[in-house]
Amino acid sequence: MSRKLLWTVAVLLCAAVPALAANPAAGTQVKSSGPEWSMNASIIEACSCPMFCQCYFNTKPAGHAMAAGHEGHAGMAGMEGMEHYCRANNVFRVNKGMYGSTKLDGAKFWAAMDLGDDFSKGEMKWVVVTFDPSVTKEQREGIKTVLAHLYPVKWGSFEVASQDLPVEWSHNGDHAVAKLDGGKAGEVVLNGAAVSRNASAPVVINNLKYWGASRHTGFVLMPNEVEAYRLGPNAFEFKGTNGFMITFDIDSKTAPPAPGSKSGM
Repeated sequence: MSRKLLWTVAVLLCAAVPALAANPAAGTQVKSSGPEWSMNASIIEACSCPMFCQCYFNTKPAGHAMAAGHEGHAGMAGMEGMEHYCRANNVFRVNKGMYGSTKLDGAKFWAAMDLGDDFSKGEMKWVVVTFDPSVTKEQREGIKTVLAHLYPVKWGSFEVASQDLPVEWSHNGDHAVAKLDGGKAGEVVLNGAAVSRNASAPVVINNLKYWGASRHTGFVLMPNEVEAYRLGPNAFEFKGTNGFMITFDIDSKTAPPAPGSKSGM
């Protein structure tokens, strides 16, 4: 079960659409207030789009063949008989962060989402955030603030899980694995070795904006073996689609403003 979070701004996650983050028309802007904050975090991220997620270059996500009772294969936008969506899991581990006097170091949380079929107006469909049980109340307040600026869009539905679940986060060489409640609630497995390359070094996309982040170390391309969210009516699962890892910085002095939320959420 999950409950609507009554925030004055919509916050978060997925797949990333940097053009929206830079677009001041993507919602009513409000000035941030409260303590100063900063965050450096790494994300294990995967979505339903083909590699590499076209959401970074278009106002519509990839098209998926419509089939009764199950998901189809991802395709290019604009094709007839296609349903457009970007369903993603963004799994965070905070390397270092502060919210006022509260340290955010080590906090882990999971954001499952659907960006909808058209985000040209900076409006996304839904997102559910689940915190690891170790995240304190004070840390959660800081994380909520940071996410409102990292993902400066409106959400049709923003929910936070009423029950905390363990978040596993690991990265070793070409592989990255994230599990929510041991995989029963969610799972992301990335395999960087599946990317065709000329050397043993990972394939990295630089000079491409990640939402509202001030800086990042590049998109490390790692297609998923599976990316799944297994809770509630919006459960989904995809295999062999887009995935990457990214480490970003954001802070209260340089972050974009957080848009006002839809329907006052």
